Amino acid sequence: MKMDLVSGYKGVVGLVFGNENSSSNEDSYIERLLDRISNGKLAEDRRNAITELQLVVSESNSAQLAFGAMGFPVMLGVLKEERDDIEMVRGALETLVTALTPISHVKGSSNEVQPALMNSDLLSREAESISLLISLLSEDDFYVRYYTLQLLTALLTNFPQRLQEAILTIPRGITRLMDMLMDREVIRNEALLLLTHLIHEAEEIQKIVVFEGAFEKIFSIIKEEGGSDGGVVVQDCLELLNNLLRNNGSNQILLRETIGLDSLISILKLRGSNFTQQKTINLLSALETIKLLIMGGSETDPGKDLNRQANKTTLVQKKVLDYLLMLGVENQWAPVAVRCEAMRCIGDLIAGDSKNLDALGRKFLGEEPQVEPALNSILRIILRTSSMQEFVAADYVFKSFCEKNADGQSMLASTLIPQPYPMNRAPLEEDVNMSFGSMLLHGLTWGETDGDLEICSRAASVLSHVLKDNLQCKERVLQIEIEAPVPSLGGPEPLMHRMVKYLALASSMKSKDGKSGASRNSYVEAIILKLLVTWLADCPNAVHCFLDARPHLTYLLELVSSSSATVCIRGLAAVVLGECVIYNKSSESGKDAFAIVDAVSQKVGLSSYFLKFDEMQKSLIFINAGSTLTRKAFTRSSAASMADIQDEDENDLSEQGNLDHPILSSILNSYFVNLVTRLEADIRDQIVEVYSHPKINVAVVPAELEQKTNESDSDYVKRLKAFVEKQCSEIQNLLVRNATLAEDLAKTGGGQNSQSEQRVSGGSDRIQLETLRRDLQESSQRIEILKAEKAKVESEAIMYRNLAGKIESDLRSLSDAYNSLEQSNIQLEKEMKALKSGGSSTFPDVEAIRAEAREEAQKESEGELNDLLVCLGQEQSKVDRLSARLLELGEDVDKLLEGIGDDTGAAGDAEDEDTD
Repeated sequence: MKMDLVSGYKGVVGLVFGNENSSSNEDSYIERLLDRISNGKLAEDRRNAITELQLVVSESNSAQLAFGAMGFPVMLGVLKEERDDIEMVRGALETLVTALTPISHVKGSSNEVQPALMNSDLLSREAESISLLISLLSEDDFYVRYYTLQLLTALLTNFPQRLQEAILTIPRGITRLMDMLMDREVIRNEALLLLTHLIHEAEEIQKIVVFEGAFEKIFSIIKEEGGSDGGVVVQDCLELLNNLLRNNGSNQILLRETIGLDSLISILKLRGSNFTQQKTINLLSALETIKLLIMGGSETDPGKDLNRQANKTTLVQKKVLDYLLMLGVENQWAPVAVRCEAMRCIGDLIAGDSKNLDALGRKFLGEEPQVEPALNSILRIILRTSSMQEFVAADYVFKSFCEKNADGQSMLASTLIPQPYPMNRAPLEEDVNMSFGSMLLHGLTWGETDGDLEICSRAASVLSHVLKDNLQCKERVLQIEIEAPVPSLGGPEPLMHRMVKYLALASSMKSKDGKSGASRNSYVEAIILKLLVTWLADCPNAVHCFLDARPHLTYLLELVSSSSATVCIRGLAAVVLGECVIYNKSSESGKDAFAIVDAVSQKVGLSSYFLKFDEMQKSLIFINAGSTLTRKAFTRSSAASMADIQDEDENDLSEQGNLDHPILSSILNSYFVNLVTRLEADIRDQIVEVYSHPKINVAVVPAELEQKTNESDSDYVKRLKAFVEKQCSEIQNLLVRNATLAEDLAKTGGGQNSQSEQRVSGGSDRIQLETLRRDLQESSQRIEILKAEKAKVESEAIMYRNLAGKIESDLRSLSDAYNSLEQSNIQLEKEMKALKSGGSSTFPDVEAIRAEAREEAQKESEGELNDLLVCLGQEQSKVDRLSARLLELGEDVDKLLEGIGDDTGAAGDAEDEDTD
């Protein structure tokens, strides 16, 4: 294995560092050190070699790489076989930690291979090495446990899934890690970091960790460290807790039903007004825990809603609402980030929960005599804060309070009572004793004289929540009239007219200031337009009030066509115009739906008007609408600085030119975006309907058609003739106007209507064609489905037909074979019967035949034997003659014949084998 590692890493060295000779000296030095460690005779020399190796690896990338190529087997061998030599084990562990730690002062290219990462990859691949490291946690030596935890943390940071799988397979592996939480502080803190990485997105490990008493140990450490006033250890504990609860409903239930939520809520209790950076991060981490409990678990968990409701109920019972109000509203020494997160938690806690909504509505803050409802205090934050993020968070509370809460909306709307003008001009600091409605109206009219409409727009955002989906509140607020700054210039004006006035004022201020105030004023315009869109929706009386002032329509038409306005502003203005069409019940000339469509067609053009919807829907503000601006979780590894938790309101807001204010992504929530999308479809259909059926004056004018007293016949005829000519002229104008509308619609390609629909000149024909087209489309779809089903049935029929033919052929073959066998059987039975009926005379005498054959064979064998004996006699006589001749010649016959018989026997045997 060692040779494989060496060859593999040598190849990487060549690829990364180019010339292998450039680091050959360092490689050979590390190799000598490893040799001393492996083969050294003296223990002291081996320890010194480990110390030198650790120093070299800590200073050089190439040394880290060379160590990875050769050193792991040696170091693991030391850990496995040298357990008694604690100093050696310490040195080996420290060297391994160094090899897995990036060298920070070396700045290589971004695509350069990092030796520390490669070493982590190599070490984490072997499950045996992980098991060996886990076993070291049982050692008594402090530094052995400490370096082992550091080593495991480094491996988890780089290859979490691989380590999670390995640790799950080790018996009591997680139990040993949990035991480290009860060790000395340094060991405990390292174990916290290790467990935080280990349980991340690992549900099985989370279950085991909780079973091993993780919740009790976490809160015990937090209490020991001083709660929110504690150091970074408290942050690590809360991060571990959040990883256990995030998207895990079962763990949330265990926390709630075993140790309860008191220990968590106690972290939110303030102990003094000194907010350090670490305390701020600790509070934000605890607020994140509250938010995870309010979420209730994973989106795919079927019991999420029940768990969320149970968590909310328990939290409110434990008076978490009081602590959140203290953090987010009452305590003005708390950092902006903490106040914002606390108010977001309040919004999540009351959303869709009638009991919690009532609880917040009944809350009072402050001390006697300055006691006021909590909602008043939150409204004051909206009107006074200099932080844009804090405004958004407080606005979210009102959005959650008014969502599907008609009683709460009515309660707030009932306090909207106009104050005398001198009271309206009072400084904001003097609004402590005002009711909610008076404070809101105060904010709506504040800033008109000094040209700062931001406070007005913030109050308008709150008012839009109060009016949303509540016709009774909309009608009530329509009756509110605001006193004029100078009574001699006119009487009171409706609140809606004042809002449109501020909208126009913000637009004019933007055009005067150029680019310097474009972003802020576009934000003011968008919020006021949002209020108008919400107010006019499903409220014909609001539309009538809006159109009471003729300049309103003119201003909106100019705003839709304005090149200086942003895409979002033009789109929202187009929506308000559309609402004046679809919710228009007026029959008064110049204010009815036909007059609005006619004005849009003449001043803007329908194609250009519909294009504003498409541009708005594609803008980044609408695409990102509804984002909650949640902050990232604070972790020790991210090394959060104070800048990370400060307010970021002014980030990238200067010199944005014609861009929308980024805060609008939060103000224009998902509900409002859905409302605009629904309205857009209705507006398109209604405009088509209006121009398809133009207004027809059916009223008879008796004064024009009847002859007047003392009027001569000739004058009467002339008057009738003039009347007819006038009617003909108006009809001709209507025809021209309809032709223009049809042309505009034919050019329109956006929205939900297709090109073929826009080319239809007549509205009624277009609607009929649309109906036919939909019917045709549905029929075509049904035909395609039937065709597909038919093809499927035909293919199945062919398959079954082929299968039936094959089965029929097989049956036919089997039948023929059966018939043949049957015939053979019949034939054999006939022959057997014939043989039986013929008697024994027909059977041959087998024994006689055998005897005769035996006699013939015996005769043949006797003849062959006689012939063989004759041949042998002849050969023997030849041998005798040859022997006598040899004797005469003086040869020793016995010696010559010696062994001849054996050779002959052997040859004979061979011949017999060949014959066989």
